[in-house]
Amino acid sequence: MELIDHCSQPRREWRPGVLTRMRVSALTDASALSIFEQWCEPGLGAPTHWHPAEEVLTVLSGVAEIWIDGERVRANAGYSALIPAKRRHGFRNCGDGELHMLAVLASPIFEAQFDGSTEVTRRWMPGSEV
Repeated sequence: MELIDHCSQPRREWRPGVLTRMRVSALTDASALSIFEQWCEPGLGAPTHWHPAEEVLTVLSGVAEIWIDGERVRANAGYSALIPAKRRHGFRNCGDGELHMLAVLASPIFEAQFDGSTEVTRRWMPGSEV
């Protein structure tokens, strides 16, 4: 068994004001899931998108507004939202401090279709840097 040292995994700027650390994915030999963290500045987060797989979003610290289709909720630290596959969703930091999120995606490769884009985003695939 090989342990994964998350402290040595870099935080990378995914989009301005949003840092991401991939903890587990196809790059760490996962076959069925991805686990990653995001740190978001106030007002920022993940724009509306969908995945072909189920996802769980957990607020580790801060306050998030999370939406699925037309429904919006406010979530504090310690709360999770289960996002069914193929449902349009997103989140943003609606607090004054940093928002720290944990995401678990039922796929070893991050794949998403963002609103306003005709291209599918794919990340953390073998042979790729991120």
